[in-house]
Amino acid sequence: MPPAKPRPLPAKSLLPKINQMLYGGDYNPEQWPEETWREDMRLMREAGVNLVSIGIFAWAKLQPREKTCSFGWLDRLMDLLAENGIYANLATATASPPPWMSKYPGLNAVDGKGHVWAHGSRQHYSPFSTVYRRFAAALVRKLATRYRSHPALALWHINNEYACHVQECHSEAATAAFRIWLKARYGSIEGLNDAWGTAFWSQHYQDWDEVLTPRHTPTFPNPCQVLDYHRFMSDAILDLCKMERDILRAITPDIPVNTNFMGCFKPLDYWKWAREIDFTSWDAYPDPLTERPELFDACGHDLLRSLKPGRPFVLMEQCSSHVNWRPVNAAKPPGVMRLWSLQSVARGADGVLFFQWRQSLAGAEKFHGAMVQNGSQPGQGRVFREVCELGADLGKLAPVVGSVIRSKVAIMIDWQSWWALESPSKPAQFHYEKAFSQIQRLCFDRNIAVDFVHPGSDLSGYSLVFAPNLYLLEKQSADNLDAFVRNGGTLLVTCFSGIVDREERIVPGGYPAYLRETLGIAVEEWWPLGPEQRMPVRFGRRSLHARDWRETIHLRGAKALATFAGDHLAGSPAVTRNRRGAGQAYYLGMQMDDPDLAHLLDPIFSRLKLAAPVRAPAGVEVTLRENSRAKFLFLLNHKETAARIPLGAHQGTDLLTGAKARAAITLEPHGAAVIALAIT
Repeated sequence: MPPAKPRPLPAKSLLPKINQMLYGGDYNPEQWPEETWREDMRLMREAGVNLVSIGIFAWAKLQPREKTCSFGWLDRLMDLLAENGIYANLATATASPPPWMSKYPGLNAVDGKGHVWAHGSRQHYSPFSTVYRRFAAALVRKLATRYRSHPALALWHINNEYACHVQECHSEAATAAFRIWLKARYGSIEGLNDAWGTAFWSQHYQDWDEVLTPRHTPTFPNPCQVLDYHRFMSDAILDLCKMERDILRAITPDIPVNTNFMGCFKPLDYWKWAREIDFTSWDAYPDPLTERPELFDACGHDLLRSLKPGRPFVLMEQCSSHVNWRPVNAAKPPGVMRLWSLQSVARGADGVLFFQWRQSLAGAEKFHGAMVQNGSQPGQGRVFREVCELGADLGKLAPVVGSVIRSKVAIMIDWQSWWALESPSKPAQFHYEKAFSQIQRLCFDRNIAVDFVHPGSDLSGYSLVFAPNLYLLEKQSADNLDAFVRNGGTLLVTCFSGIVDREERIVPGGYPAYLRETLGIAVEEWWPLGPEQRMPVRFGRRSLHARDWRETIHLRGAKALATFAGDHLAGSPAVTRNRRGAGQAYYLGMQMDDPDLAHLLDPIFSRLKLAAPVRAPAGVEVTLRENSRAKFLFLLNHKETAARIPLGAHQGTDLLTGAKARAAITLEPHGAAVIALAIT
C-alpha cells in the first residue's frame, strides 16, 4: 500500500499556530497542587517551551464518576497556558479508562490463554468493548466542543502509544469481530478454507461459528490464521483511532490530529496508520548502555519521516536523562541529550518533546527522568540547564522548519511480510527488523540518506532500492519492483524473499516466485547455518563469510558476482546480478556480518555515485535538509573526541553559534553544528 499524499495544512509548519521548532513535553499538572502551576509556567518560559501535551492520562480526573465530569481544572490550565504563550497538545485522555468503567463486563482485554487483564496499570481496555467506545466517543466529543475555540489549543493527541502493552484480545466480542473481518476478506467459509489451507491437520471449517482467534495451542498454529489476526488487530485498533479522529475533525477541522507511534513497532502496520493522521510522531528511548545507541534513533527517525513523504515528523517523547523500566536505567551523559535531540531534527523532525515536564512524586514512573527533575530544586541542576540550552538551540532553527531530506536510496519495509516472516515453523529464525536496520546502519555509517518505502510505493525517484527478507510478496508489488529495474533502477534483494503470497501460501513454480525473471535466478534449496557457523564466500580476491543462511542458486540469465567456497556448495552462486531493461537487480543468497556486507555494497554505492554531502570522519553524522530557499547541513559528533570536518563548497553560517563556517569546522565531543547554505 503506497503512502497517501499528505493532507494539506494552511501553513508550512506542522502546527499553523506555531511557526518554529516545537519544544516541550508531557505535562501532568493533575499530579500537583495548582500553586505549582505558575512556577511551571515560569520555568517553561525560561526553557523556551512552546508546546505541552496535557491530559494524556487524565480520564479519571475529567470523569471521576460515570455521570460526573470535571473540566474546571482543565479550563484553568488552558487559560494559564494561553496567558503564558504556551500551546496545548490536548490529549483525548482515552489511553487508560478510569476504575469505575471496569465494572462493565467485556471492558477489559483477554489474552490468548483466556486471562482477563485487570485495572491497576494502563491500556487494559479491549478495543472491541462497545462500552469503552461509547464512553471514549462521548469524552472526545465533550473535549472538542468545550475547547474548540480556545486560543491555547494547537494540536489533538489521540489516545497514547496504541498497542504498547495490549496487542491482542481474544474476548467473545473480539472473536465475533474477527469473524466479520474474515467474512469481508474472503466472502465465504470455503474462501477462508482455501486461503488458510485447512485441509492440513484437519482444520477444515464448516461454519463461521467454528472460527476462533489464534489462541494458546499445543504446537504451531495455522500460519495464515495468525497472519490474518495480526492484520485484524492492527485494523481494529486503527478503527478506534479513526473514531476519535472523525469526531475531532468534525468539530475542530482546523486543528491537526496526531497520535504517537513507537518507531519500528511490529504490532501495527504504520503504513496504514500514517494515512489517517496529519503528521507522524514517535517516542524514542535508546539505551545509553548499548553500543552506538544513536543508530536506534536514526533508524526510527528515517522510518517516521518516510511514513509521510515530504512532511517533517515530531519526536513526541524522549527522556532527558534516564528511564525507569529497564533492568539498569543508565542516564544520558552530559551533552548527549542535546546531541540526540538535534539528531532528530537533522533527520527530519520539526519538534522535540519529552516525557515528561516535571518528574512525578508517586506512581510507576516516579523514577523516570524529566525536564524538571526531583534530584534538584526546580529550575536548577544539570538536566534543567541542558533543557534550557536545547530550547535556545531549537529557537535558532526556525529557518529549518518545513524543510525536507531528499534521498536516492530506499529500503523496503512491509508489515505484512514482517508478521508472516516471524510466525513459527520456518526453515530458520529470521529477524526482520535486524535485516532492514542492518542496511540502514551501513548507509548511516556512510552518511547516505535513506527513505523507507512500501513495496507498492512509487520508486521512480530512487537510484537504489533494497528489499531485505521480503518473504511475503504480492504479484502487484513484484511488478512494481520489476518496472523499477526496467526503467533504470538498481534493486538489491536479500535471501528468503518472494516465498509466499498474501495468504502465506507458497507460490508454485519455484523460488523466488514473482521475482525469478527480475533477478534472473532460481533458488532450489536452503541451507541454514548454526549460530556460530561461518562459511567462506569468494568475492573476487576477497574471502567473505556467510552466516545463518545459504541457498542453492541456479543462474537463469544472471551472473555470479560471488560464490560459496568449501563443502558441497563450492563454486555455486552466492551473490548474483541480472541486467534487465535499463537497470539491474542483485540477489544475496546468504546473510552476512556488517564488514562483509559492506564489501558488496560499497562498489554499488560508488557506481551510483551515492555519497555523503561532505566527507567526515567515522562517528560524525552528516545530513542535509532543504527547502526552496536554503539548504541546511547538519554535523553531529557522536564521538568522545573532537572531530574536524572539511566543508569544501558547503560553507555558510552555523545557526547554533552565528559563526561563519569556512573551509572546515571542528566539533567538540558530542558537539553539533547546523550550517545554513545558499540562503536567498
